[in-house]
Amino acid sequence: MITSMTNQKVKRIVQLNKKAALRNKEDVFVAEGVKMFLEAPKEDLEEIYVAENFPLFSERQEDRGAAIIQKLEACGYETVAEEVFGKMSDTQSPQGILCVVRQRHYSLEDMLGRKENPLFIVLENLQDPGNLGTIFRSGEAAGVCGVVMSKDTADVYNPKVIRATMGSVYRMPFHYAEDLEEAIGKMKKAGTEVFAAHLRGEKNYGKCDYRKASAFLIGNEGNGLTERTAALADTYVKIPMEGKVESLNAAVAAAVLIFEAARQRRE
Repeated sequence: MITSMTNQKVKRIVQLNKKAALRNKEDVFVAEGVKMFLEAPKEDLEEIYVAENFPLFSERQEDRGAAIIQKLEACGYETVAEEVFGKMSDTQSPQGILCVVRQRHYSLEDMLGRKENPLFIVLENLQDPGNLGTIFRSGEAAGVCGVVMSKDTADVYNPKVIRATMGSVYRMPFHYAEDLEEAIGKMKKAGTEVFAAHLRGEKNYGKCDYRKASAFLIGNEGNGLTERTAALADTYVKIPMEGKVESLNAAVAAAVLIFEAARQRRE
């Protein structure tokens, strides 16, 4: 059992939580909590740490106890003293289990060829970890094929983003584009129609056809899309709103649009 705060493994986990550069160098990230552990692909798990007081058979986890034990025994794990685990954790109320997981990498070409009439979300300079993680989770629920991001978008493997994805980070393909304009150009060349959620949108989002290959452009939380990126859209769309509200949270706007596309594709 790990009992020392100065243990090298403990220090490494703390640094992986804090530093994107280290995560990228080692090509791993830290996923914390029971759900994130259970949904992590076994082939991508590198290390697992369990607090000595881990409430394996608590009321909340009774139904998952057998699955947790089975996976722990199959993958192996290290026990950590409670106080030390608290230092390793990035949350105020640790669940008592965390793991180091290998990063996954996807190319834009792979994402474009995954299925006929794909649906994409394209993010420009999104910065809020909660928004980014929520978009991944909503995207999976709505059948999105991939998330394309400008290189200055928040780090997908930031612990706060990971938690907000609720496991979708394991399944949602994503790609950071060095040149977002070029990436959008490739998408359009592959037959993807590009829609921009924009304050100047004149077309009601519910009146467009998203059953063909489609992509939604979502901009920065405070500034929206840059003019240059917005100009790449085939169509500006608006989400009608009442009251004095001028715009929606980025994650909410993305969810409204992709679930409309999902509704159309079910009919």
